[in-house]
Amino acid sequence: MSEVISPKIQNQITMLQQLQQQMQTLLNQKNQYEIAAQETRRAIEELNETSDDAEVYHSIGTVMMQRPKSVVLENLTEKAENFEIRISSIEKQEKLVQEKFESLQAQVKAAMEGGSQAA
Repeated sequence: MSEVISPKIQNQITMLQQLQQQMQTLLNQKNQYEIAAQETRRAIEELNETSDDAEVYHSIGTVMMQRPKSVVLENLTEKAENFEIRISSIEKQEKLVQEKFESLQAQVKAAMEGGSQAA
C-alpha cells in the first residue's frame, strides 16, 4: 500500500525545502562577507606595517586615487566593521531560520508518524 500524504503535510514539506534554500543562501552570503572581511583586515595589517609617509592608493570605483594613509586606514576599518555587522546579522537570521526549520521538521515528523500509526 502506498501512503497518501495530506496536503497540509505536503505544504509543510515544501516550506522545509524553502527554509533549507534560505539557509543555503544565508550561508553563501555569510561566506562572502567573511572573505571580504578577512581581505580587509589583511589590508589593514599591511597598511599598519608601512611608514606614515608611504604613498597609499585607494580604489574608488574604477579609479585609483592617492590618499593619506590615515584616511585609507579609517575607510578600511569602517569597511571591516560593516562586514562584521553584516556577518552578525546573518548569523541571527541563520539562527531564526534554523529554529523554524527544526520546529517545522518536528511537526512533519510527528504528523507522519501519527499518520502511519493510524493506517
